[in-house]
Amino acid sequence: MAVFSKSIPHNCYEIGHTWQPSCGVSFLQITGGALEESLKIYAPLYLIAAILRKRKLDYYLHKLLPEILQSASFLTTNGALYMAFFCIFRRILGKFYSWSPGFGAALPASYVAILIERKSRRGLLTIYMANLYPHTFRAGHHRTCPYFSMTSSLCYDMATETLFRMGVARGIITTLRNGEELPDINRRCNSCVLLFCITAAMYMFFFRCKDGLKGFTFSALRFIVGKEEIPTHSYAPEAAYAKVEQKREKLEEKPRRVNIIALVRKLVDSICKHGPRHRCCKHYEDNCISYCIKGFIRMFSVGYLIQCCLRIPSAFRHLFTQPSRLFSLFYNKENFQLGAFLGSFVSIYKGTSCFLRWVRNLDDELHAIIAGFLAGLSMMFYKSTTISMYLASKLVETMYFKGIEAGKVPYFPHADTIIYSISTAICFQAAVMEVQTLRPSYWKFLLRLTKGKFAIMNRKVLDVFGTSASKHFQDFIPRLDPRYTTVAPELPIEFS
Repeated sequence: MAVFSKSIPHNCYEIGHTWQPSCGVSFLQITGGALEESLKIYAPLYLIAAILRKRKLDYYLHKLLPEILQSASFLTTNGALYMAFFCIFRRILGKFYSWSPGFGAALPASYVAILIERKSRRGLLTIYMANLYPHTFRAGHHRTCPYFSMTSSLCYDMATETLFRMGVARGIITTLRNGEELPDINRRCNSCVLLFCITAAMYMFFFRCKDGLKGFTFSALRFIVGKEEIPTHSYAPEAAYAKVEQKREKLEEKPRRVNIIALVRKLVDSICKHGPRHRCCKHYEDNCISYCIKGFIRMFSVGYLIQCCLRIPSAFRHLFTQPSRLFSLFYNKENFQLGAFLGSFVSIYKGTSCFLRWVRNLDDELHAIIAGFLAGLSMMFYKSTTISMYLASKLVETMYFKGIEAGKVPYFPHADTIIYSISTAICFQAAVMEVQTLRPSYWKFLLRLTKGKFAIMNRKVLDVFGTSASKHFQDFIPRLDPRYTTVAPELPIEFS
């Protein structure tokens, strides 16, 4: 409690807007910079989303611009109001406490800002937030949850990781032996694999249960593992066999082109032609061996193409200056890592499910728990705390919804707004008081949003709170005008 009561007498110019003595001018500068960056973020984001969703001309003429401006206003307000409350809190309290320049100023700013963004559009914000982290899945469409938006889940995930880093830095939390160093937490944390195994087991169990998952989550898993793993189908086995035969007849009638895909498919079919298939398996077109191999090839290709597409913008920026970097677009280690992760997840899950059907001679939803857990080991190819923690938080959210539907747990209105505000405030607290515990990608985002002004705060003064605020800013000393300071600057600067 002594840390929270400790205070410093410096004003907001000496700590926050060190580049400009006036609070009003600083607010306008932050607002202008944030608005410019917000438009750069949301304009292409909404345009691409509209093209992918095949919007009609009326949408581009009447709705596209208002939606871009609304989301840009949300992000601009978040940054601008933080600067405003930073100064307001200093004037009200008369001094700075350890919580006021970060958490205190960001909490009301985030709360007001999120109210500007409609719930139906918060999923689009999540797409951009997900792209901030190189180890997070990128998806084209997101569904807004009726109680919590995906934005809240990602902010909660980010805040949880920040709190974890703070705990490690203070010695409260100890990392696993042979684990990762704190700055590289996102890539070497072996515990994230275990967390992902448990999360995958529960997700696949709900996927196999009737009405276990709905909306985007169900559609995503159906795309990844295939509809054959859903226990209930709208067609009978006889009808399925008939469709397979019709499909084969049509393929035989058409002249086949000799290409790589056709040759690979022919090779796989010839290898697995005489393989077995259990009577409980619903993959009627393939035997169990072919079913697993094709699943691996399909999702490996998806993962590889996703990483390639994400690298296209950066590769083309250096097309003329460094043409050799274009080859790294296709021959990059992360491309194959993501492909191996997705491909092995699907093949292990399908292979284990088929094996359990052969052993137990029945198709049971409980098989999904074992198959999902073993499939989670595929994260060894693509270790990511971000993915594990995000999916775990979404799993808790899913179970909470089911508890609400069953009347077992209470419903809290406006929970998404509250979670977003608190989570963002935690991240801002870390950005001000201990940048070393913040996720590097989010720190770069804050620098971009504020045109680099977040890095020129006078953090040496904040070292008195014991968080090593100036750890990465040892060489920075602000040029303060003594006429507007309450405490003599460390190195007085003569102003002309």
